[in-house]
Amino acid sequence: MPGDGRWRQLAILSVAELLALSLWFSANAVLPALQRDWALGASGSAGLTIAVQLGFIAGTLVLALGNVPDVWPARRLMALSAVVGALANGAVALWVDSLAPALVLRFVTGVAMAGAYPPAMKIMATWFREGRGLAIGILVGALTVGSATPYLIRGVTDLPWRQVLLAASALALGAAVLVEAAVREGPHRFPAARFDVRMAAAVFRERGPRLACLGYLGHMWELYAMWAWIALFLGDSLAARGGGDYLGLNAAAATFLVIAVGALGCWLGGVVSDRWGRTTLTMMAMALSGASALLIGLTFGGPPALTLLVALVWGVTIVADSAQFSTAVTELAPPAYVGTALTTQTCAGFALTMLSIWMIPPAVALVGWRWAFATLAVGPFLGVVAMARLRAVPESARLAGGRR
Repeated sequence: MPGDGRWRQLAILSVAELLALSLWFSANAVLPALQRDWALGASGSAGLTIAVQLGFIAGTLVLALGNVPDVWPARRLMALSAVVGALANGAVALWVDSLAPALVLRFVTGVAMAGAYPPAMKIMATWFREGRGLAIGILVGALTVGSATPYLIRGVTDLPWRQVLLAASALALGAAVLVEAAVREGPHRFPAARFDVRMAAAVFRERGPRLACLGYLGHMWELYAMWAWIALFLGDSLAARGGGDYLGLNAAAATFLVIAVGALGCWLGGVVSDRWGRTTLTMMAMALSGASALLIGLTFGGPPALTLLVALVWGVTIVADSAQFSTAVTELAPPAYVGTALTTQTCAGFALTMLSIWMIPPAVALVGWRWAFATLAVGPFLGVVAMARLRAVPESARLAGGRR
């Protein structure tokens, strides 16, 4: 390909990731309608999100144990996964009228997302050596916007909830077509791998990758719980105030903005990480996002503009470091098993999210929204400790061309 081929591939793969990941929070975006139509309580509402996380964990576990992202063509795996996720999500819209079958199909959607996310990062790493942090940051930024897209559909249209889900499925099918037609691996391919079930745990056996994964766990404790419940928080905050809007936006549209602005954080995080170092950026981002988790509840029921401001800062900082943990693993893990290492890392991180997602509704019932999100701050603060330790070990010299 021409000299700028890697940027063309970055653009294509980012658009595909945006479209595919619109499936993730499609049920969350229509949660008020589902609560009404299916008489869902707090546990059922949380279950719709946890089912996707559990499916993702199961999918990544199988893929990691089988070294699938390193043995199968990553492009084919990504395209097939997007199709399976679109079909499962569409089935909820077309045929489901109760919680139990919806949980099964949301689980299948999560399994499919396991084949759409880590392989995309591996493909992108084959196009970039220099600037890899920025490239994977842009890719994760696209994922962030894609995760927020159902909230945008819900916020700016009057579509019934079934049509919102179908719209997300149509976007995912578009992703499959785009990947199959235009995505290719780059010139910096990783060595061919043989099946070795032991490599699934190798990322935790070696000190450098292990510390990067521990930092990632602290980040993930906070991220998906915030993404899962920020819409409800913003809606309840307006209700507690007696009505109003977020500078002209309803709660759904404001939620899209809060999540999607994370794409800016991913881009900035990639730039800073490549220039100043992986550990520098991740520690800064986690310190700021943890502080936002502590502060956001204090704005509950207060001036909507203030609530939105803190939420936007949180939205930027909470995901600014996400891609850099994955980038660090591509630099620290054995080259032939980078795909397996990435998949194991994401499997462990998403396993942790089930606990933090489930924890928020009971916390709201116990201490209210003023302090519920503060329970998430422990994750990023422990993550800072892990990345500080990584910065101090010799292996960190392999990060970002020696920029720790």
